[in-house]
Amino acid sequence: MTNQPSLEDKQYQDLILQGVSRTFALTIPQLPESLRDVVGNAYLLCRITDTIEDDNALTIAQTRQLADMFAEVVCGNVQAQEFVDTLYPLLSDHTIPAEHDLIKNTPTVIRITHSFNTAQRHALERCVRIMGHGMADYQETETLEGLKDLAAMDKYCYYVAGVVGEMLTELFCDYSPEINQNKDILLKLAVSFGQGLQMTNILKDIWDDRKRGACWLPQDIFQKHGFNLSTLQPDQSDKHFQAGLGELVGVAKGHLENALAYTCMLPTHEKGIRKFCLWALGMAVLTLEKINQQLDFTDGQQVKITRRSVKATVITTSLLASNNWALKMLFKATSKNLPDTEISKATLINT
Repeated sequence: MTNQPSLEDKQYQDLILQGVSRTFALTIPQLPESLRDVVGNAYLLCRITDTIEDDNALTIAQTRQLADMFAEVVCGNVQAQEFVDTLYPLLSDHTIPAEHDLIKNTPTVIRITHSFNTAQRHALERCVRIMGHGMADYQETETLEGLKDLAAMDKYCYYVAGVVGEMLTELFCDYSPEINQNKDILLKLAVSFGQGLQMTNILKDIWDDRKRGACWLPQDIFQKHGFNLSTLQPDQSDKHFQAGLGELVGVAKGHLENALAYTCMLPTHEKGIRKFCLWALGMAVLTLEKINQQLDFTDGQQVKITRRSVKATVITTSLLASNNWALKMLFKATSKNLPDTEISKATLINT
């Protein structure tokens, strides 16, 4: 067991959050005070795991070894400084300066991790272990040909986002006995919530991912429309590819409907947790809308939502945060132009 975190440790956590994620730096302060530190810390643990997976200077063997090592650090079985000494010299310029700083300060982050209660620590430890192991598995099969099928995409989304949804739900249930009463259904919806957000990111980042040799799109969806992902080029507009992309937009919409169901199951008086969920959900729906309007986009910047849209999402969902009927009407209005696919209907969980 490490020492209790200092005020400086917590100040560092707040500061680095702003450096590695503007979105979470915006949403985490909306949470009840007793959840802010643990959710902020959880995000940083996931970001460290993600940095290990993302740095292309690391070999597959190094990625797996370091992901396993970091999981042991989180569990308290390996010293954080030993992890830093192993990983930090290997980081390349591909990893942004804020992430370099985060890796260097892993001991600070871990001191905060080890100050949480048993249930919180267990949730964080499980998430990091599953995420690290799953990411390493998928890195071994990274290719421009895409994933085998939608089931493989589902599994990938679980490793990078669904498991995060489960972790957050565990933390919310530990915080609130009232939320805990619906734990089983919330855990199922949380996986779908995570997949909706991750699929939106995958669709937005198609071309950035391709530049680094990766494609997370499912081959079967595109083959059905007569397109082979291995031939994909940003300078070629292909209606068959766009048809597959449109179908995936519909699948993502189905998962985001589950995200709304998840949010509506939270107690109406927990406005902070609801806003934390709604802001992410709202921005994802608007991003899907932009992708759907421009299926021939060639750069992620073309489908990135504006700051004005972010501000409008924050204001509108904050005003309606406690009104389930109004939230459902808002979702219906903002997603009305998005396709409904048979697969998306199959993803919906009956609540």
